[in-house]
Amino acid sequence: MDDNLLNSDYEITVSIHKPIFHISAVAKMIGIHQQTLRSYEKQGVIRPARSDGNTRLYSVNEIERLRQMLTLVNELGVNLVAAEIILRMREQITSLQNELDDAKEQINQILNEENN
Repeated sequence: MDDNLLNSDYEITVSIHKPIFHISAVAKMIGIHQQTLRSYEKQGVIRPARSDGNTRLYSVNEIERLRQMLTLVNELGVNLVAAEIILRMREQITSLQNELDDAKEQINQILNEENN
């Protein structure tokens, strides 16, 4: 067997939106029980994708959202529903900020074209 294969560093690129993590891995990553994740799903707080075999799959984005939600709940004392609302509002603000930035860029391009 080639020793270089065993010692090589491999770089794997995965979209942060692609659901690839099983519920057991996610539970370990964020330090909660799998049943808690199932409960969050039942309450509609999270919506994991499903594999062909109906296995729950989570993306990096969903895991990060769960971490943020747990921070709001555990460190700030916010209830679960309020935490979801806060995160949804953050996402809307980010989206609106991106739209505003795009509009500013378009305005600047138009002004530059008129000045030239």
